[in-house]
Amino acid sequence: MATIATLILLAHLLWIALVIFGVFFTRGRPVWSGIHIAALAWGIVVEAGPWPCPLTLAEQYFETRAGQTAYQGDFLLHLLDSIVYPNLPGWVVTVAGVTVCALILAVYARRLQQFLTHRQRRVPSP
Repeated sequence: MATIATLILLAHLLWIALVIFGVFFTRGRPVWSGIHIAALAWGIVVEAGPWPCPLTLAEQYFETRAGQTAYQGDFLLHLLDSIVYPNLPGWVVTVAGVTVCALILAVYARRLQQFLTHRQRRVPSP
């Protein structure tokens, strides 16, 4: 069970990396852009909403089944509290997460605006 919990933790870290850094790999790839935008929206919903992340719940379940003490709360708060920012209140982590996601969505909005502007210039007038 501990191995499953570790694999889920790894998947969780990869998911967070996708949310944060995916914008650097999606330019010119509409399918990946759509997946990344959906991941950003999910990140905002989980961070700002009252719903726990399913990966966090799965980690906790398998840690408990393995006899380990599962942490309580959301994954980002646990990760940041234990590794990077041990003295930050939860609301700071939430605001930072939502802000990062919103800034990345702004990059997509700018890309869309540039695409539409470029497309209008290429369409010949009748």
